[in-house]
Amino acid sequence: MLIDNFEVAKFEKTASRFDIWLDEKKIQMREDKKNSSIISHGFGEYHTIQDFPIRGRATHLHVRKRKWLDKDTGEIFSYEWELSEYDETHLNAEFVSFLKEGD
Repeated sequence: MLIDNFEVAKFEKTASRFDIWLDEKKIQMREDKKNSSIISHGFGEYHTIQDFPIRGRATHLHVRKRKWLDKDTGEIFSYEWELSEYDETHLNAEFVSFLKEGD
């Protein structure tokens, strides 16, 4: 489930729309958990994605991915999420593209 990897940082509701800010959780991929040189290194910029309306209101997701630093190499990276577990959901193409891209 998508909420397993992102948490709601902020939520606003108006008469015409929902705005939901989602931040990637501080969870390392399995192969990085044993590597103490990989640490959390803040977040990238928020990307705003207009998602499917909820209860007649426009829905805007403001999503940002976490950055990770490999202290040994100095490389800063973000994870690309495997989306096969989301095949039965209704994610729009823009959101899927965001999840697949690295920062």
